[in-house]
Amino acid sequence: MNNRGITLIELIIVISIIGILAVALGFSFQGWIGKYRAESEIKEMYVDLMNARARAMQRNRAHFVTIANTQYTIQEDIAPWPDGDGNLTAADNVRPAGYNDPIPLLQKDLNPNHPITWSNIADIEISFTTGGLSNDNKTICSNTDADADYDCIVISASRINLGKLTTKITDGGTCNADNCVAK
Repeated sequence: MNNRGITLIELIIVISIIGILAVALGFSFQGWIGKYRAESEIKEMYVDLMNARARAMQRNRAHFVTIANTQYTIQEDIAPWPDGDGNLTAADNVRPAGYNDPIPLLQKDLNPNHPITWSNIADIEISFTTGGLSNDNKTICSNTDADADYDCIVISASRINLGKLTTKITDGGTCNADNCVAK
């Protein structure tokens, strides 16, 4: 006898296998998307820091990055006009006549699900000189459980490096250059 159909038991087995795979892949996808979001936020901040550093050299003006838990801001030193004085003051937020760039240059909100922390919480400013050098040694870390490939940034006088925390902040690690291994 040559039956060309499938039995009910075969159909139930195939549907069960598909269901199990869908559930397993769903959990895997949730972990992957959380890791991706945490990593992309750190990478985006890294690019913005590198751009601020390059812009400081290109425009021959100091640039400042102000960090908070929920956002960061990049500003250019324009007071006194045109070359600035190397300090971030309230006058740097006032646009002089003929100056068309927006003030601040960049302001980005951070994802509240992926908060950041940094090595010296009292010092919320990173400054780049006209030569592109940083006056600060600072480490910026992602404060999440996501196992991202990159979850910290180390800033030294002449370099900005992406890295990975050896011990997560949520696991009792600290946000410093010793805990952030550059990749």
